[in-house]
Amino acid sequence: MEKKLQGQIAIITGASSGIGKGIAKSLSAAGATVVINHPVAATKDAADAVLAEIVADGGVGITYQCDVSKENEVVTMFGDVVKQFGTVDILINNAGLQRDSAFQNMTIDQWNLVLGVNLTGQFLCAREAIREFLRRGMVPEKSKALGKIICISSVHEVIPWGGHANYAASKGGIMLMMKSIAQEFAPKKIRINSICPGAIQTPINKSAWDTPEALNSLLTLIPYQRIGQPEDIGNTAVWLASDDADYVTGASIFVDGGMTLYPGFSTNG
Repeated sequence: MEKKLQGQIAIITGASSGIGKGIAKSLSAAGATVVINHPVAATKDAADAVLAEIVADGGVGITYQCDVSKENEVVTMFGDVVKQFGTVDILINNAGLQRDSAFQNMTIDQWNLVLGVNLTGQFLCAREAIREFLRRGMVPEKSKALGKIICISSVHEVIPWGGHANYAASKGGIMLMMKSIAQEFAPKKIRINSICPGAIQTPINKSAWDTPEALNSLLTLIPYQRIGQPEDIGNTAVWLASDDADYVTGASIFVDGGMTLYPGFSTNG
């Protein structure tokens, strides 16, 4: 891969598995030094394994434990990364989780946990990244932008999802938070966008693809007739973080094989 992100420092939240792992590997292959964030001690081994793969491929990075829903931990993470590497150039706001429930049975803890990680976590990390971009100032030899933030949203920022009201609400919130801060900081040359994955083959949705029957059912929702892979999101993240996308800000980029094309209407509904 062309080293479009050479010399840049990228924090990828929730990077110990799934989409975050795929993004970390893609950014590293493009030349970025990657900070592989993971939330708790129990995920350290998985984060270390991701780093080992990156190092084996010639990349550079570290792992860092931080619960993105906790303000003090986020502030400390950004401070430590700046101390070690001098700055942060790219934030991938990826950490997210699900706690699914029929709405009438959903507990306040299920609601608060999902909103806390998925939405508040993105707010806290984006705020600290923007503070660092403004402190550091432009470095034209690295990027045309002062800084880049990529929020990982979902097709469910626009597709309602019964039984997942907390998750869908968090992703809808990400969409308008992203657009609002993209509008606010575009004059400062900070580019902020979202990637909105559809069905991606990761452990979080294994039940949707791990049998032929489940996969065939899933493919009825995907006009392109394949499930996405983490590298599909990683490749998009590299492009959005690079100067190739310098005129792109405030955009939700759907990487979904056409899931948002309402495939149920392909034969007149």
